[in-house]
Amino acid sequence: MSAELLKGKPIADGMIEELKKEIENLKEKHKVTPSLASVLVEGDPASKSYAGRQQKSAAKVGIEYQLHELPSDISQQKLIDFIAEINKDDNVNGIILQMPLPDGIDSYRVQSTIAMKKDVEGITPANMGLIVYDRPRLCPCTALGAIKMVEASGVDIYGKDLTVVGRSAIVGRPAALLMLQRKYSATTTICHTGTAKSGKLPEHVGRADILIVAAGSPELVKGEWVKEGSVVVDVGFNWIDGKTVGDVEFEVAKERAAYITPVPGGVGPLTVAILLQNTVEATKWQME
Repeated sequence: MSAELLKGKPIADGMIEELKKEIENLKEKHKVTPSLASVLVEGDPASKSYAGRQQKSAAKVGIEYQLHELPSDISQQKLIDFIAEINKDDNVNGIILQMPLPDGIDSYRVQSTIAMKKDVEGITPANMGLIVYDRPRLCPCTALGAIKMVEASGVDIYGKDLTVVGRSAIVGRPAALLMLQRKYSATTTICHTGTAKSGKLPEHVGRADILIVAAGSPELVKGEWVKEGSVVVDVGFNWIDGKTVGDVEFEVAKERAAYITPVPGGVGPLTVAILLQNTVEATKWQME
């Protein structure tokens, strides 16, 4: 029997409706309109397109969106100085730095300068540290999206074996840390290139009650490895022969899993909704 599909759009739509109510409340009771500043260094058409989608989504819920387009030859220090200025701007509640940055600019160094309470992507060391301390406030959008997909399955997470494939700083690691929170208490394993090289990746995947795959490698996880009755969240997004595929061999995996996310249509639709949710959360944090 094929797995039930976990689709992101219905969850995102529900989040958007709730955000509209929260924002209306902030405007009426506190005379505050959440504002999101997007910093885009020119040169990448995909980034500009993504910023455009963010702007449209922000307008739908009532968030002000400021797009700051900076020249492609900007120096790292001038970019840091620009972020320092909007850090100090009380009319800005959230800051997102569009990626990628031009060659020669250290993205980690620049991202780390974003004020903790305005870090709507949840990627600064301070916000990552709060996840480690089981006090998450602003979380990486895609990682949190993966967690919301697991929750949407309705499966009891407590004590379950969770395997995360991929250790990136913005998806794999924070997803694993979020699942270690006491409210979930998943028994967590993180797999990476070393695991694959050792030949033990099928073993770790095979015992996972919950599997989150964010490796950026098309169909790395074979469907036959997937544990029967498991929850599979595929964060991968790859182009192969003109079509989009995930990091999991979907057609085989869906015959073994109980729940699985499609690619596209799974985690992806949640990313912008969580960015907007983080903007509202950042606004409230700044009001405390």
